[in-house]
Parts: sequence; C-alpha cells; structure tokens
Amino acid sequence: MAKTNHMKIKRSPGDQLVQVFIYLFVGLLALVTLLPFVYIVAGSFATERELTERAFFLFPRTLSMNAYQYIFKSGDAIHGLMNSLIVTLVGVLINMFFSCTLAYPLSRPYFKGRLLFTNMVIITMLFSGGMVPSYMLVSNVLHLKNTFWALWLPAAINPFNMIIIKNYFQGLPVELEEAARMDGSNDLQIFVRIILPLSKPVLASVSLFYAVTHWNSYFDAMMYISDKNKEVIQIVLRRIIFMTSSVATESGFDWGPFGMPPEKAVKMATTVVATIPILVIYPFIQKYFTQGVMVGSVKG
Repeated sequence: MAKTNHMKIKRSPGDQLVQVFIYLFVGLLALVTLLPFVYIVAGSFATERELTERAFFLFPRTLSMNAYQYIFKSGDAIHGLMNSLIVTLVGVLINMFFSCTLAYPLSRPYFKGRLLFTNMVIITMLFSGGMVPSYMLVSNVLHLKNTFWALWLPAAINPFNMIIIKNYFQGLPVELEEAARMDGSNDLQIFVRIILPLSKPVLASVSLFYAVTHWNSYFDAMMYISDKNKEVIQIVLRRIIFMTSSVATESGFDWGPFGMPPEKAVKMATTVVATIPILVIYPFIQKYFTQGVMVGSVKG
C-alpha cells in the first residue's frame, strides 16, 4: 500500500495574523450576542435593590427565586407550558407530514404539472387574504375558535420550508429511486424507506423552524384562543407581565426575606421560561442544522 504524505501547509506570518484577528472578531461577536441573555438570566434571580443599583451584571450578589415563585405560584404557567408543548409537538407532526408529502411529488421530474403546482405554492408567499378574512374563515366557517386546530390547520404548510425540503429531495441521487423501482418498490415505499431516511438533516432543520414558530405562537393564539384552559405559555406570560404592576399590593403569600419580586425581575424570568425549552432542544439537532439548511437551499 502506498503511503499518503500529508503535507502541512506553512502559513506566512501575515496569514497567521489575519487568522488571529478573525478568531478574535468571531469570539467578540459571540460574546456580545451571549451577554444580553446571560444578563437576563442573572437579573431574573436578582433582588429589587440590586436591579436598581447595578445597571449591568452577570452574577447576582444575592440569589432570589421570588420572580419564579411569582410566575409559577398560581399554576397557570405550568398549564400554559403543557398547552404549548402539545401545540408544538402535534403542530410539527402536522407540518412535516403535509410539507414532506407535498415536497416529494414536486421534486420528481416525471411528475406532470409540477411547475404549475410549484408556482401555486410560491404565489401564497407573495399574496394572502389578510387578517380579517382569515379570522372569519377560521372562526365562522371552520368553527375552530377555542381549539388547537385553529393554530394547526391554517399554518399546516409553510411554503418556504416546503421548498427547502423539495430542493433537498431533488438533490438526492436519482439512481437510488431507479434501483428501488427495479426491485418492485412503489412510490410510497421509496418515499418512506429511501427518501426520508436520507433526508434527516433537512427534516431536523425544518422541524426546528416549525417548532420555534409554534412555541412562539402569540398573535394567532391571542386571536383564536379565549378559553383560559387552552392558553399557551406566551399568552400566560403576557398576562403575568401585565399583572406585575399590582405585585406590591398582593398579600397572603410569603415571599421570604427578599420581599416581593420586582417587576423587572419578573419580566426577565418570563423571558427565560419562554426561551429555555427551545434552547434545550437545539443541541440535539445542531449537527443536522447547518447541513440541512444549506443543502436544501442551494440545490435545485
């Protein structure tokens, strides 16, 4: 066996200096991006005195859980988190089912009329019926108000995400499909056994897009959900923030030695509660994220 010689590229002092500046710039940019969130987390555990005296800090001098006690003491936040979890999980399943089943035939060159159907999808990205017609359709025609279906069905397919999946499907080798057909596989078997297993990067990336959209669903939930038992976490946190102005007048709850939570700390705590679930999910699909988005967006 011939030995492969790995030649080490020798960089000039100028190239090394440029590389150092690039690392410093990227590191500084990452630090600037991270610092505001660290401050919000630290502020959510701070006391009123510290938030008043210190304009910016990364670690609170005195650790206080009063802001989180205020958010979770009524139980509405827990119920809202459960509702948001249901909306997100079921919503992503609906989105991915319809997006993948539409993207697959549109990605096949032998599908007649695929250009027409693709243009019909693209038109929906440029024009819409508007907020009032959409509300009348969901509430008066489909009678979906105060149901989670009002958050799922109108947004069952995102055209942009569907096109990303379609372009990724187009980039897969056609020979795999031809070989499967020679073995007697039909379109459904090819889709389930070959196309989907090879598309994990783009499926993970688009699933994250859909999950973030459903988790942050605020305006649609505010329009269509008026039943308190079906409120998602974003609506619950909005109500909690509006109620913080009356925190000082509340009684009957032992806030401990730090007193009642400051309004600013409650707002920071609500931001942490709304953000942490998505941050927990991201590391599990991070390895697929860049590959799925880049390949799905440049091919086709």
